[in-house]
Amino acid sequence: MTITTHQRTTILEVAREAKASKTSVSRYFSGERERLSPCMQTRIAAAAQRLGYRPNRMASGLKRGRSKLIGMLVADIRNPFSIAVMYGVEQACRERGLSLMVCNTDNDPAQEREHLSLLASYQIEGLVINAVGSLDQELQTLVQQGIPLVLLERELSEVEAEVVGLDNARAIDLALDHLQDRGYGELLYLSEPPGLASPRQARLTRFQQGVAARNLTGETHCQPLSEPETLQNAISNFIARPGTSPKALLCANGNATLAATRALQAHGAPLGDIGLIGIDELDWCELVSPGITTLAQPTEAIGRAAVECLMRRREAGDRTTPSRQVHFQAILIPRGSTRR
Repeated sequence: MTITTHQRTTILEVAREAKASKTSVSRYFSGERERLSPCMQTRIAAAAQRLGYRPNRMASGLKRGRSKLIGMLVADIRNPFSIAVMYGVEQACRERGLSLMVCNTDNDPAQEREHLSLLASYQIEGLVINAVGSLDQELQTLVQQGIPLVLLERELSEVEAEVVGLDNARAIDLALDHLQDRGYGELLYLSEPPGLASPRQARLTRFQQGVAARNLTGETHCQPLSEPETLQNAISNFIARPGTSPKALLCANGNATLAATRALQAHGAPLGDIGLIGIDELDWCELVSPGITTLAQPTEAIGRAAVECLMRRREAGDRTTPSRQVHFQAILIPRGSTRR
């Protein structure tokens, strides 16, 4: 049996094929083409195409002290918010000639630490992180090594990093004002356990403050969404409980909105009679009759802003540059689920 191996074409072979020097070929592929004559550029391009040559971008970048790699650590890559923000990050990276390396931690702090070590070994130029665990020490070490960080929807008090995300307090206020204007007076807030996730903590706290300030009746159910029976019982008990005002559910994210919609359908409760509003606009929300009211996050803008913050911090080259918090406003999309 004959085994055929394919070796990577080298820059020296391209130089021989193009009848050019190795230095000229290196200049052609390293962004210095203007230093070569048009004829030389044409010969090198044709030779590279004939031989199937692909330059090693990482190697050439490291020679200049730049890997042109941006790392992104995602707590749950199945989360629609994470996917949508990732799109904005990737678009911004591509426009700047950067490549994006994504690691999914599956909400596991141990995997977070492992992936952080992996990303650091690739000499990334910056890191966008959606943390679930307490990584203050590990992240601060990266900062001390000169790697700029941006935290997505998370705040870690001991880490010098930019924070980019939603204005959670304003989003909850917007939801409460809308529900109150539509006549709903008894509210059930649905969320996964807040844990160490600062946006969940911020949204839960604002809900509790907001219902008190508006003289509304508010309850909370903060349990894992992987327990549908528990959620179903909580919603059924809320609906069945005697009250004097129309009832509504406020969902802390897209996953909670989906779980609540399923629970209401199983219960046979008409949307609108029982109000439903959720943070995060998902494609299916307008398809479920009569449409689900949402608070849309400008996810692409959030992703792009994360990369802009990274580049700003990297170009400053000064670890003492004050960190910023960049907050975006939610956009209310009213539909039939809050129309009594």
